[in-house]
Amino acid sequence: MSEQNVDVGPIDYIVVEFPGSRMTGEGLPIIVDLVERGIIRLLDLAFFKKELDGTVSGLLLADLDADGELDLAVFEGASSGLLGPDDIDEASAALEPGSSAGILVYENTWAGPFVTALRHGGAEVVASGRIPADEVIASLEAAGLTL
Repeated sequence: MSEQNVDVGPIDYIVVEFPGSRMTGEGLPIIVDLVERGIIRLLDLAFFKKELDGTVSGLLLADLDADGELDLAVFEGASSGLLGPDDIDEASAALEPGSSAGILVYENTWAGPFVTALRHGGAEVVASGRIPADEVIASLEAAGLTL
């Protein structure tokens, strides 16, 4: 299958630190909703912990909010192969000892048809980027504006 025949949106990742390894699971319903509505496609999901001595170990999918239900069962087995041990090592360098983290790799499926249409029209995406939300909020606040 050629690249022109495949709708593939941009692939992004986020690393979320849970200081003190306190995971509440509050964001999980939002991710499930985004996947179910086809806005994103989850490609990889991994959790790990950085011990106080700096060693890093993987965490199993679990009942994060202690309500007796496996919060991440819907994502069990999400592994495209894009996320590897080197990525976890790199992400763990940003963590404070005693914290846990999750890495989420996802496709922005909403953008796939748009990118394909651009290609069919002879256009190319030559750059993309992301402005961190904290920077946007700080700039808006400095200007006296809000979203």
